Amino acid sequence: MEVACLDLVLLLAMLQMIPGVRTLSTHMASIYPQDPVLRMGSNLTASCWVHPDLGVHTSSLFWTLNGQPLASSLYRVLSPNNLSVTLVGLNASRQKSGDNLVCHNHKGHILAGSCLYIGMPPQRPVALTCWSRNTKDLTCSWAPGGRGETNISTHYTLKYKRRWYDEEKKCEDYSVGKPYSCRITRDLYLFTPYEIWVEASNQLGWAVSDVLTLDILDVVTTDPPSGVTVVRVGQLEDQLSVRWEAPPALKDFLFQAKYQIRYRLEDSQDWKVIEDVGNQTSCRLAGLRPGTVYFVQVRCNPVGIYGSRKAGIWSEWSHPTAASTPQTAIVSGSCDSKSSADSNSTLRRELKQFFGWVRKHAYGCSSMSMKMYDQWRGLMQKSHKTRNQVLQGDKS
Repeated sequence: MEVACLDLVLLLAMLQMIPGVRTLSTHMASIYPQDPVLRMGSNLTASCWVHPDLGVHTSSLFWTLNGQPLASSLYRVLSPNNLSVTLVGLNASRQKSGDNLVCHNHKGHILAGSCLYIGMPPQRPVALTCWSRNTKDLTCSWAPGGRGETNISTHYTLKYKRRWYDEEKKCEDYSVGKPYSCRITRDLYLFTPYEIWVEASNQLGWAVSDVLTLDILDVVTTDPPSGVTVVRVGQLEDQLSVRWEAPPALKDFLFQAKYQIRYRLEDSQDWKVIEDVGNQTSCRLAGLRPGTVYFVQVRCNPVGIYGSRKAGIWSEWSHPTAASTPQTAIVSGSCDSKSSADSNSTLRRELKQFFGWVRKHAYGCSSMSMKMYDQWRGLMQKSHKTRNQVLQGDKS
């Protein structure tokens, strides 16, 4: 079973404390170099020295790397008490706690161990981006540069300062689940530019990202809109009305919000997005399937907050809200099934023509086009009812 380097060190320390286990004491055997840090592809010659009092000849010793015996062709007897091993073209460490290089006696007992840390120096962090939730904080994320993972423990530090004013400060609230993210919650001021950068370091080197300059007001995002409701529009089987409230945390700020809506069928994962609803807090969805459940979400972008000229950042989507359109109404009172079917077919054809016109000329959730549609739909239904009454009169 493979043992992590930290566990190996603890094991050797415990064995030293057990009476009568002198043959396993690290004072009686040692490996040099101890816990080296090496670049990938490097060569390493390590030696295992055994105290003469142990009465162990190096010809009876053997080496393992991560629990696997190393070929004796890699060994070299330096003296009766010193055996070396040479490793060529080392691969990256399997674990950040290091690889186990261990010297054993002929019975397999551990005499001494060393941790090998094999990796690469960090490269310049990239993709540094920041955003502020309701102007109350500043969260930044980035990605490791180059190949990404260095294969050894690498420390990232997010630093920031107000331009022309402060000394640099360090971000302290690093995300547990996201290793390349940190949240600044203090020393933040509006209407002033900040300089932000990331420093990466490990035992093989150091690198720094490009400096990101920003004003918090230019990178504000909000909580999702609240109070989202979706209701039917009378008995119109192809429409739903969506309403919501502006994000509460920004109600006292001067900004021109814009919203997006997306909706999908209950049994589908494909969302249809209405790109720009504008600053209104309601919208009419049209052209829907009758008798169908839809899920609807809304999100907000605080454009021009406090006069900023840059576009804001879209919030997360609100929790899905479900509603269903009414079932298609069944026309009654006509004994002529053929005439009823023909008139229904004509109505559907006219509806299709109208929706084609709406899609071509309307943008987003245009209240004007919906009002025109409601008027047109009422006239069509009234005309359809009149035709049915005439048909019934002819039958009688």
